[in-house]
Amino acid sequence: MLWSKYFLPTLKEIPIGTEAVSHQLSLRAGLVHMLSAGVYCYLPLGLRVLKRVENIIREEMNNAGAHELFLTCLQPIDLWQRTGRDKTLAEVMIRFKDNKGKQMCLGPTHEEVITDLVRTYVQSYRQLPVTLYQIQSKFRDELRTRFGIVRACEFIMKDAYSFDVDKEGLNKNYQLMYQAYKNIFKRCGLNPIIVEADSGAMGGDLSHEFLITAPIGEDHVVQCSSCLDAQGLKEGFQEGSKCSKCGNGTLQKQVAIELGHIFQLGTKYSDSLEALYLDVDGKRKPIIMGCYGIGVSRMIAAIIEASHDQAGIIWPSQVAPFDVEILPLQANDPESMSLAQNYYQEFLKSGIEALMDDRDETAGRKFNDADLIGVPWKIIIGKRKLAEGLVELKSRKTQEVIVLRKEELVAKVRELLSKV
Repeated sequence: MLWSKYFLPTLKEIPIGTEAVSHQLSLRAGLVHMLSAGVYCYLPLGLRVLKRVENIIREEMNNAGAHELFLTCLQPIDLWQRTGRDKTLAEVMIRFKDNKGKQMCLGPTHEEVITDLVRTYVQSYRQLPVTLYQIQSKFRDELRTRFGIVRACEFIMKDAYSFDVDKEGLNKNYQLMYQAYKNIFKRCGLNPIIVEADSGAMGGDLSHEFLITAPIGEDHVVQCSSCLDAQGLKEGFQEGSKCSKCGNGTLQKQVAIELGHIFQLGTKYSDSLEALYLDVDGKRKPIIMGCYGIGVSRMIAAIIEASHDQAGIIWPSQVAPFDVEILPLQANDPESMSLAQNYYQEFLKSGIEALMDDRDETAGRKFNDADLIGVPWKIIIGKRKLAEGLVELKSRKTQEVIVLRKEELVAKVRELLSKV
């Protein structure tokens, strides 16, 4: 992608009214645009990051045996009335009447819809187990939107649902999802704290949260300073008390962002919506369910919170919008621009995602924008070095500079990216 042809508006100044680093940098780096409080548009650079995160999620969900579908955002209220959650989520549910006078809502979540779908098509134990997932927008009329895309009125979520004949099957699927979540977060450059949690309005008797510590979090976890064992914050907790697991460290309260939550729902929804199957003896029984959610758009903010410096974002390689950025420092130098174009074409042929800053801007502006948007590797082409047949390859994360013969550059980039 050529910067001069790309829609990539960057900002020098911190936008007024932004508290969180992730909110500031996502606006300054041209990832998102705020249409109104809690409502965001994804610009081309932000959409590239979003798609890379989604692809990682898809790969891990597919590997765990889940099948992707796409459910409707429009949901009839009578489904919610049957589970009683029209009252539980009344404060955040966006409701309206359609032109026929039917009460509808924009889906804040999809347990009712997926249960109704499976109830329609699954009648026998022979059709189970099955796990279905989607990556879909959710809508919640939040009273207090905060921290940009961390708490928004419209957000993107991956929600998966398992359907089993018994608790043993649920436990198996639950462990598959537990491991898939660990894989997803690791590939996205995150090291989550995993704690057993309250199931809340979702229901069920077991759930786990996946959180990362960050100053803008709205959750709290307790973690040992020595063994790093973590747990949810409980009533009566005393800061600095001894860890009961290792006996060495002290317990500290930390602020955290919830990124994912998995639940063993049991029959809460299948009972209410009559999602039944015929067992091997011909008896009708409720399907056993699990539910598994990840805040996809929220993950982008979490990655920025976990990986940035004063200059801007430092993207982990697997979620970066581009693999490399080519910076010919003198746009009016034919030799520099010719070499930059050659590199760009080579990367295109190799399937390496490259952004080339071909703008007629100062070297300082190009460096500042490159650090702001956080592409993992910068290829720096300057007249002085090029006169000696040399170019520079600079790591955004470590700031290490590798000086190479110009003809060695492409092979070196391939080598580095192959290790990701």
